[in-house]
Amino acid sequence: MSAPAEQTIIQEGKARIPVPATTTQDVFYNPIQEFNRDMSIAAINVWSKMYLDEVAAKKAEKPNKKPKDDAPANPTEINVLEALSATGLRAIRYAKECDHVKHILANDFDASAAAAIKRNAEFNDVLGNMVMYQSLQAGGFPVADGQKMKFMVVDLDPYGTAAPFLDAAVRSVGSGGLLCVTCTDMAVLAGSQWEACWAKYGSMPIPNASFCHEMGLRMLLQSIQNSAARYGRAIEPLMSCSIDFYVRVFVRVTTNAALCKQMVSKASMIYSCVSCRAHHTSPMGSYSVDGPSTKFKNPSLPKIGSVCEQCGSKFHIGGPFFSGPIHNTEFVSKMIEYVKAGVEVEKFKTHQRMIGMLTVISEELPDVPLFYSLDSICQAIHCSVPPLRSFFSALVNAGYKVSSSHCMPTSFKTDAPNSVIWDILRCWVKEHPISEKRMIEGSVSSKILTVQPTLVADFTRNKNAEPESTKVKLVRYQQNPVKNWGPKAKAKPGANANPKNAAGKRPREDDDEGAKE
Repeated sequence: MSAPAEQTIIQEGKARIPVPATTTQDVFYNPIQEFNRDMSIAAINVWSKMYLDEVAAKKAEKPNKKPKDDAPANPTEINVLEALSATGLRAIRYAKECDHVKHILANDFDASAAAAIKRNAEFNDVLGNMVMYQSLQAGGFPVADGQKMKFMVVDLDPYGTAAPFLDAAVRSVGSGGLLCVTCTDMAVLAGSQWEACWAKYGSMPIPNASFCHEMGLRMLLQSIQNSAARYGRAIEPLMSCSIDFYVRVFVRVTTNAALCKQMVSKASMIYSCVSCRAHHTSPMGSYSVDGPSTKFKNPSLPKIGSVCEQCGSKFHIGGPFFSGPIHNTEFVSKMIEYVKAGVEVEKFKTHQRMIGMLTVISEELPDVPLFYSLDSICQAIHCSVPPLRSFFSALVNAGYKVSSSHCMPTSFKTDAPNSVIWDILRCWVKEHPISEKRMIEGSVSSKILTVQPTLVADFTRNKNAEPESTKVKLVRYQQNPVKNWGPKAKAKPGANANPKNAAGKRPREDDDEGAKE
């Protein structure tokens, strides 16, 4: 279908959206979010292949087994719900680019947005046969013939927080299905509005923490798990990404009452020193399995004292947050293979950034929640910052594991205790002394650096401290891609009513920061 003369076409992937020729970049379309949509298409394709392989294996093992109540009628037909579709661009791309998807329901509570979805789906020749549309409050359930529908993929990408929609989302996805969630309210999740974070997500962030974006990811995951637990369901994070001005998580939801109870061991609190940034985590419970029985144990306070053992300062307390692995190693590995396989045919415009971020994610230590910023802890004692590779080598040479985090270029995750981290920096300061005026009695610098290190740090470069992603010159961390990038302005009420503005966004109903498409 061709566009009217007064309109122009924006093409993203295999989708084509007509917009007024004079307002191509101002009405609705944020090209920065193409990365989000590319990653989502890859994630759905990889998950669906894994899911269908599991279904086939179970069918072969037990051909006569009765399906669960929350299983879809035909498990080989993957239906998708995009609960907050706005323009329908994402749904149209899913219809054209996701290999195993049968039907997609593109929903928006704004009736004019639903009309825009219809027009755009018609323009792309996917209306009816693949893309259906409706206008329904996203906090409710999509229904068919009076029955609640089950989708194997549910995608939430709101303007701001996804918190009001999580309960409905975890109930709408079939067991083993994929839940994709975006939150753009980083002023809340990243720690500057802790009271709003508590109200929306049920967790407390740590103020001004260098790990705030990973903490935001983990608090969102814990909020999703809390919603799932009410219905005897548990989540498994497949991949969790901090991207630009938002977070995006891909989680598998399963119905399993026993596993749901065991998830308490993956909910933790954090104690973070207000001065030197040392932190400690403590699970909210634990369990042990003895044959058919499971014994749960109440949490106890960590043995850290009432003040920081490194500098004597007080702790801030944050959480609860999800402290288990936030990425599935097999899933991320298959994502990398899938994206690389599509490079030659230019399947994804953002493939270089995708491969870079996925590779850094694959290198993260899976069992170390949260990270340190080398810049931040050096700032606490006013010392020069060691080269990252030298610092990593010192940790590896001391017998510990270390990795970066995809959230921050100067980050490091390690299984080394705080005492070892500070001993390495004490050794660094011996070689690169700080100004005497910084060694004021009672200062953080004085309290930490007057202690003699028990470890002799070896800063000799160790090849095992250099991740593969640095050797092949990948785009590991995205620079600002264009001028004035970031969230676009929210749409005005009724913006979708005019066909010439068919791709406009629905109004935002809260005070969160962020944007969508």
